[in-house]
Amino acid sequence: MMQVNTIVDLLNSLPERYKNREVVAGKKNGKWITYSAEQFRENVDLLSLGLIQLGIGKHDRVANMSPNRPEWNFVDFAILQIDATHVPLYPTLAENDLKFILNDAEVKVLFVANLELYDKVQRVRSEVPSLTSVYTYDDVVGANSWEQVKQLGKKGDRSKLKEWNAMVTPDDLVTLIYTSGTTGNPKGVMLTHSNLASNVLACQKICPQGTSKALSFLPLSHIFERMVVYMYMSIGVSIYYAESIDTISANLAEVKPDCFSTVPRLLEKVYDRIVAKGTALTGVKKSLFFWALDLGLKFENDGKNGWWYEQQLKIARKLIFSKWKEALGGNVKAIVSGGAALQERLARVFSGAGIPVLEGYGLTETSPVIAVNTLEPDGHCFGSVGKVIDGVQVKIAEDGEILCKGPNVMKGYYNRPDLTAEAITDGWFHTGDIGVMIDGKYLKITDRKKEMFKTAGGKYIAPQVIENKFKESIFIEQIMVIGENQRFPSALIVPAFSALKDWCERHNITCSSNAELVKLPEVIDKYQREVTRYNEAFGKWEQIKKFEVLNKEWSIDGGELTPKLSLKRKIILEKNKAVVDRIYAQTEQVAV
Repeated sequence: MMQVNTIVDLLNSLPERYKNREVVAGKKNGKWITYSAEQFRENVDLLSLGLIQLGIGKHDRVANMSPNRPEWNFVDFAILQIDATHVPLYPTLAENDLKFILNDAEVKVLFVANLELYDKVQRVRSEVPSLTSVYTYDDVVGANSWEQVKQLGKKGDRSKLKEWNAMVTPDDLVTLIYTSGTTGNPKGVMLTHSNLASNVLACQKICPQGTSKALSFLPLSHIFERMVVYMYMSIGVSIYYAESIDTISANLAEVKPDCFSTVPRLLEKVYDRIVAKGTALTGVKKSLFFWALDLGLKFENDGKNGWWYEQQLKIARKLIFSKWKEALGGNVKAIVSGGAALQERLARVFSGAGIPVLEGYGLTETSPVIAVNTLEPDGHCFGSVGKVIDGVQVKIAEDGEILCKGPNVMKGYYNRPDLTAEAITDGWFHTGDIGVMIDGKYLKITDRKKEMFKTAGGKYIAPQVIENKFKESIFIEQIMVIGENQRFPSALIVPAFSALKDWCERHNITCSSNAELVKLPEVIDKYQREVTRYNEAFGKWEQIKKFEVLNKEWSIDGGELTPKLSLKRKIILEKNKAVVDRIYAQTEQVAV
């Protein structure tokens, strides 16, 4: 295992691990463009020298707003090796948040991907006095190109880069990552080289033996994928960037990766598509499909189901599950899931299919991983986020909150010592999540502390647990449980419109719009049956008593979701005030 004290150590050791192989690859004009360790380093060094020419020095802030592409990595390492600080920005940021971050971090130079993002920056640029230069990765008329920074770099003295490298210490800032949160202005999380290096080393065991190629599509602007990419680099895994979320299926087929990281929502969609295809089968093929699916849903690790189950599973994998694997490129040895709670049934069925899904847990403030499931013996427990990683401590506070201490815990919130003092007590970071330990060694997350609420009857409701269960329905795309200080919990439900329309078609139900569709008595009745079915998993006080079916999906652009796809509950409540008022207008009619 290589020693990583700073992220710059990764850069300096790339040639050792990528002999005659590509480090990263991205697609341009329909063709994969790959970069060797030497080409990678050449781009990074020229950009570093160019940034120095632009006056960027130690601890200055440089921002980067782009979807995943090799240029993102080049700029990242170029910033880090001259001991400046990288401020990654979500491409989906609203203009007011963009302006706040650029000003709060006092960003001097900004790289953006394309015309759309360049225009977004131009609209706020006059209100950001620190910003001296903006460069684009795509050719944009009237804009400066990132290639110009490289040209500037050719005038620099490359021998000086070793001196800059030597200035970087483990305690220096790697990055300022602004977490959107669900209320208020974004907070700048300060992560050091030591924070990230410790996480990279502790997480290397996630990758199965023989992993050589990965597909990346989660945003590098989020710490989860960024740390995973550093981890890939530390063990010599080639990284291919998907063109977009919409091309993942095609890119999986082209790249045939050994592993990739994802968020539960994408896995849910893959599973729902698979089940929809199975439902459309007939006769023996349909029977075989659902026999295999049922086997997969009962999967236990380490052969715990017994010899007869394992024999059946071999047959199911050959006849049915091999097609699942093929749809993911054919070579997938593991999928890492993070960012939100993963439904246990998904982890079981994919693992049963021979495609292990390893759920992990952490926050931006913890660089990010606190715990993760692995393929090591005794390293995996369904329904949990795995064992706490090496070097990190976790304890459960009296109120159930998960506290974390270790080298992965952030330096603090930038310019906010008050919030830092609230979040970290005696070195223990307060995660805001509620959890328990299973068998004394596996961490299980039960809810967000701030999202739990109490009904008028004094009963506590953990909304995420209920929401996660209800999303097992192929007809429910999104759901938010409500009912704080009310007599009972209710729900706002966003349908999975494609599945709902298929159902309507099979039942000869027609309508002209989603708004009309969600009002049809047959559709309301269908969702009542789904609610009744999933309510069975909960105590009477937790069960959804009333619900409303909404006609529009929540989105980042619409303001209802954070870039991490978490619900902005306050915003959703405000936007649906009339609906919520209607739900609770006649509470006396509902038995609780």
